[in-house]
Amino acid sequence: MPVSPSSSAQAAREALAVRLQHLRKDAGLTGKELSARCGWHPAKTTRIQKGDAAPSDTDIRTWCSACGADDQADDLIATARAVDSMYLEWRRLHQGGMRKVQQDWNTLHERTRVCRVYVSNVPPGFFQTPGFATALMEQITAFQGTPNDVSEAVAARIARSRFLYEGGHRYVVLMEESVLRYQTADPDAMRGQLRHLLAVMPLASLSLGIIPFTAKRTVWPLEAFYVHDDTMAVVETLTAEIKVTQPREIADYAKAFAGLAEMAVYGDAARALIRAAIDALE
Repeated sequence: MPVSPSSSAQAAREALAVRLQHLRKDAGLTGKELSARCGWHPAKTTRIQKGDAAPSDTDIRTWCSACGADDQADDLIATARAVDSMYLEWRRLHQGGMRKVQQDWNTLHERTRVCRVYVSNVPPGFFQTPGFATALMEQITAFQGTPNDVSEAVAARIARSRFLYEGGHRYVVLMEESVLRYQTADPDAMRGQLRHLLAVMPLASLSLGIIPFTAKRTVWPLEAFYVHDDTMAVVETLTAEIKVTQPREIADYAKAFAGLAEMAVYGDAARALIRAAIDALE
């Protein structure tokens, strides 16, 4: 099971630090000697080599120059930028509003053939109705204090639902029963959202399973995650979006998904849970 959704980013950061350390050693330099050549305090070298500080592009070029390895600077800079993109804070992603992020998600889904999704808090974006998405995004915008472009962001999110109807895309979705019960929107919007789930369940592109409150747990409730074609897992936490690309960790998310799928109910049993949630709103 994944220990931490940010572990891929941390492992990549540490791997970059090791590469820089090897450059120093190959050049026959001590940490103090490299620091002197770079013109900074030895403590900075120590932080970079431990992976505690992310080096800037300039830091990497300076380091490589000090080691006589200017030819490796571009590759190391590209690696550092890839590490940075693995862990992206929502406030940073939403600094200009939410629309751009929703459009980027649509691009990822367009490339994905099979997407396995687990959610424990709200329905995935491609399931959301305009009313529900509006309520949710207004809450997120208020919490993060980011620019309000909710109407445009909702339109971009709703556009993602087209992949349920186009050929070439397959969605395997698992929801905790709590997703049906949390009143994230007002009762009318919640009823509309739940009825929409019933409407999309027959789609050939979709498998929807719901994990009942009463299921015997073999996998504990987790943060929402999306596995795209076994090449990337995108994990959503309160503060960040984390892109997991390490094969071992992707395999862990696939293993967790398989365990969660065994606890879920499908077909008529899933519909009964959805209808019970609708009745509770009456």
